[in-house]
This record gives sequence, C-alpha cells and structure tokens, in this order.
Amino acid sequence: MAKIYYEKDADTRALEGKTIAIIGYGNQGQAQAQNLRDSGCNVIIGSIKDASYDQAVKDEFEVYDINEAACRADIVHILIPDEYQGQIYKDSIEQHMKEGKTLCFSHGFNIHFKQIVPPKEVDVIMIAPKSPGALVRKMYQDGKGVPGLLAVQQDASGNAKKVGLALAKGVGLTRIGVVETTFKEEVETDLFGEQVVLCGGTSELITAGFETLVKAGYRPEIAYFECLNELKLIVDLIYEHGMEGMWKAVSNTAEYGGRTRGPVIIDKTVRKKLQKILKDVQSGAFAKEWVDESKKGIPNLKRMREAGKAHQIEKVGKDIRKWAGIEK
Repeated sequence: MAKIYYEKDADTRALEGKTIAIIGYGNQGQAQAQNLRDSGCNVIIGSIKDASYDQAVKDEFEVYDINEAACRADIVHILIPDEYQGQIYKDSIEQHMKEGKTLCFSHGFNIHFKQIVPPKEVDVIMIAPKSPGALVRKMYQDGKGVPGLLAVQQDASGNAKKVGLALAKGVGLTRIGVVETTFKEEVETDLFGEQVVLCGGTSELITAGFETLVKAGYRPEIAYFECLNELKLIVDLIYEHGMEGMWKAVSNTAEYGGRTRGPVIIDKTVRKKLQKILKDVQSGAFAKEWVDESKKGIPNLKRMREAGKAHQIEKVGKDIRKWAGIEK
C-alpha cells in the first residue's frame, strides 16, 4: 500500500525564513505560486520577459530574471516546460545550486533522464499536483485541494521530505492527500499513461471510430456525437464511480456490446505494442527522441499539429460545439 500524507503530516514552518523561487509563471507556476503565497510563504518569480512575466507583475509578485531569482532563492521550483528545463538550468540556475538549497520539480523528466544533474550537496524533491493548474488554484480557493505526489531524489540536508511536505501543504495537496513515489515511477508512469491512454490512445481511437463511420456513409455530425461528444459522459461516470459503476449506468445493450467487443480492439497484439511503448519510456529511447525533436525546433510536432487541425473531425466538432453553446 502506498504511503499517503495528509495535513497532520506536514508543517509549513519548515519553510519559515526561506525564499521560494517559482521558475516559470504558466499554468502550474501561477497556481502554485499563488497558493504558496496565500499559505504564508515568501514567493518570488523567475521568468523570461514575456506575457507570463507581465502577469506575475500584475499579480503583485516580485519578479526577476531566472538567474537573479535562482540566486535569491533557498528553494528553486522549476515549472517551465520539460524541453526548456535542461538548457535554462545550465544557463541560469546551476551556478546558484549551493549547499543548503533545494531544487524542486513537478515532473521528473529532466532529473530521471539526466538532462539536469544537480550537485550532491543540494536537496532534490518533487511535488506534483495531479491536476491542471487552474483547478489547483480553484480548489485551494474553495478551501479544498487536489491530490498530489511527493518524491525525494536527493536528501543532502536530511530535511528534504519535511520541506517537500511543507510545499505540498502550501499548495493545498495535503488537504486531499499526497502519495509518496519516486522520480522514476512518476515519470515513467506519466509518460506511458499520456501516450497510450490519456492523450495518444484516446485521441487515435476517437479519430479511427469517426473515420470508420464516415467512410461507411454515416453523417459526420452523427459520427462526432457517437465517437467524441458522448465520451465525456462515459469518462465522468468512470471518474465518479469506477469502471463497474460505469457499466451499471449504461444500458444492458451497451454493456454487453462493450464487454464483448472491447477486448477485440484491445487484443494481444495491442497489449504487445503497449509493452513496447513502456520499454521505450523505461530505456530512455522516448526521452532521447523528444529531446532531439525539441533541439530541432519540433518540426514533426508542428507537422502533426497542422494535420490535426485540418482533419474533418475538428471542422465538424467546431461547428457542433458552437451550435451546442460549448465553445464560443
């Protein structure tokens, strides 16, 4: 059974007298910075001069360039996209990582795959909300929270876990619970889940189902409703009641069809492919591919984005979402 920490297990006094630099003021940076400040922590922002820098100023934070923020901070919490972290760390943060400082992340990619190699005299920890930043902030303001993960990669001070738990409490994660994990487990399961289920597998299954119906002569609007629009209803049922709760909520016809035909789609061949994808994650092959792609300016990702935008399901979906009042 995983170890889970709650409010009683964390003490924000571990952050007293410490300056926390949030590096990056995007989705997660904005939410975590504001929650920590509202929890009584001393928070500054490190950012390049862009719209997020201006937003941090508007939100009344002390904002510095990344080099200055890392210099001033006791805890450097890196919340910029994975593909930029390695170079920015080398250019602006590495020289400030001295004994007694803490390096913090919300995703283990750059540590686990050694794009960032901190000195041995600093603590390296992770607090990872399992939620988008906007919801992290909203739930905190509502007096609630979202679940999260805690990992300690390097405990030079002997207090790394205490600091991690204090940060998690400041962000609001211990209100629900923080699961103890490792950088390795977090990053490998996260990448695998994104690729085969949450983002990659789901979007490809939706598109393939849509294309199959349209090719068979059914109207695109009907295909959209059946293969994409109604998916939200099913996911909500699974989220609230689990898989078996979902089966109880749908018709017997849907249950029988789903239970008998689902394994035809996800058969032994597909399961072998899942194993191959997992091995690519575990070996670092995917990480190397993504780092190389990023260094080239993401040409393949840009090509795939354009192809996605041009697909019929997007054009039909945009019209339906406007008609239904979902999208302006």
